[in-house]
This record gives sequence, structure tokens and C-alpha cells, in this order.
Amino acid sequence: MGRKVALGLVAVVVAMTSFEVSPVVADETGLASMHALRRERGRLCMSDHWHYGSSGTERSRPAAQRAAIRSWQDFTDLEYGSTWARFSRAASRKVGCSHSGSGWSCNVEGRPCR
Repeated sequence: MGRKVALGLVAVVVAMTSFEVSPVVADETGLASMHALRRERGRLCMSDHWHYGSSGTERSRPAAQRAAIRSWQDFTDLEYGSTWARFSRAASRKVGCSHSGSGWSCNVEGRPCR
């Protein structure tokens, strides 16, 4: 009887470990927990940590904004994983752009949220 119980436990452990891990957990780097986190409008946000992104010189303001947001998202993805890397979900977002003779450039900032 002891052997059957042991084999049953092994089967349960194998079955439990064969399930896929949720993408929300699987894509996290684990570094977000080093920051203070709080719930804001249904999202979990870093309360004291900001990320910044900037564009180079682009031909149009929309292109410069996209490049700055991509810069913010790429760095946030690298540091915390893609679940944190959506600028559209970031808290306290700010976008600033300027125009010069060579084109447009933009800077963005925001606190990562998931």
C-alpha cells in the first residue's frame, strides 16, 4: 500500500508541474518587487519609480511620439517584463515634444503599471 501511495503522489506532482505558467507571471523579471507598489484604478503601479523615453529627431510629431514611447516600453520590458511595458497603462504619463529646423523630438515619462 505504501508504494501505491508514493506512486500516486509522484503522479500528482508530475501533473501539477506540467501545467503552463500564466503569461502574466512567466514574463515578469522579478525586479518590480524592489519598488513600492500600489493599486491605482484597477492597475498595480510602481508608486515611487519613473521611467523615461526619448526619440531622436523625426520628420513628424506623431513619429517622434511613437519613437519616445517605444524607447520607454523597450527599457521597461527589459527591466521588468512586458506585463509592465505598456505606456498606455503607465501612471502619471507625460509627453513633451519640441520642433526644430531638423524635425521633431519627444520625451515621455511615467510610472510602470500592469
